[in-house]
Amino acid sequence: MPFRARKIMVSAVVAGFATVGGVSIAAADDPPTPPSSSTPPLAVEDYGYPSADRILVEKGIKLKQGDGHILLADCDQAAQQIRVMTVKDDSVGRQGTYCFRTIGKTGRLTLELPRVFFIEAADHPVSADLTANGATTTVNVPKGESQSVGEGTGGGARSVLLELRVTG
Repeated sequence: MPFRARKIMVSAVVAGFATVGGVSIAAADDPPTPPSSSTPPLAVEDYGYPSADRILVEKGIKLKQGDGHILLADCDQAAQQIRVMTVKDDSVGRQGTYCFRTIGKTGRLTLELPRVFFIEAADHPVSADLTANGATTTVNVPKGESQSVGEGTGGGARSVLLELRVTG
């Protein structure tokens, strides 16, 4: 077969495969195709706590957001955890003791946990913000120690835990 005929035949076969395969060959100066309305939006991290709605219903704790270094965990006496104790209230699903595991030397978690009376810091120092009667206070609990807060102090007011921070 002469060279020119072979070249035309190969071009026709390539064009046929491109058409059948749905491949379009565009000229270099064609403008880019804008994204369709079915293109998903870009993901934006809001640092919201995963499954927060389910956890609120099941455990009575409102987890808002954090940096992922303080996580709600099942309580384990053998584990190094932050333990927060509340007045138990079965009517709203509040369980009494909440445990958090830490990942790394620092971390932050905002939450709402009413009627907190005790915080224990096992493997890292912890700083906690609590509010009672419209005033917010910060409590620092050194590594390996615990502290009574809110109702746990003599005559203390009902307190809501607003934030936990691992500080070192």
